[in-house]
Amino acid sequence: MKKNWLKNLAILGTAVIISLSIASCGPKDADVQSAAATALAGDPTTSALQVSVKDGVATISGECKDDACKVSSENVVKGIKGVKSVVNNVTVAPPPPPLPPAAPVTISPDDNLSKMVTDAIKDNAGVVASVKDGVVTLTGEIKRADLPKLMQKVQSLKPKKVENKLTIK
Repeated sequence: MKKNWLKNLAILGTAVIISLSIASCGPKDADVQSAAATALAGDPTTSALQVSVKDGVATISGECKDDACKVSSENVVKGIKGVKSVVNNVTVAPPPPPLPPAAPVTISPDDNLSKMVTDAIKDNAGVVASVKDGVVTLTGEIKRADLPKLMQKVQSLKPKKVENKLTIK
């Protein structure tokens, strides 16, 4: 009877050791977490996400630009060996607000525009300007160095168009 008892004890001890060995053969959480983080880092859309693993449950967190990124990150982590389930805490960034409409271009009436153009060209003695239907026509002679400054002044008055018929001396 003593031999059977020792034999049963030996079998029981062996069974316990085998059970513990099999249970410890699964991947460790740290290894699974490392593999999941590497997999997420391999895709530019999911590289900013974080992942943690506890008891085979992977938790993904961070922010994606769209729902496709969120779904993709979950599928990538689900494919890692040792992941039993995935908790996806990824948030999707809201779309940027729409840009305000562009301000309409205002075109100065001819009378006002004519007065402002006359004032703009007063420093350039050889330049003559005429205004018709919002189009400013510049004629005469000007020095090359003075041309950009004059054109900037005239353009700032917001005519429909500036026709430059100036001769550079």
